[in-house]
Amino acid sequence: MTNTIAIWLFLFIIAGLAVDYALFGWDGLYVVMRALTDLIRWLAFWR
Repeated sequence: MTNTIAIWLFLFIIAGLAVDYALFGWDGLYVVMRALTDLIRWLAFWR
């Protein structure tokens, strides 16, 4: 990964978090983290 790609990825993530906070009050982040937690538990079951 080049520095340019890393910077753009960082900016997109920050912009996504800002939009989530402005429009939904962190509800989108909560849903994503909940889904990630479920995925981790599901993968741990198969390990």
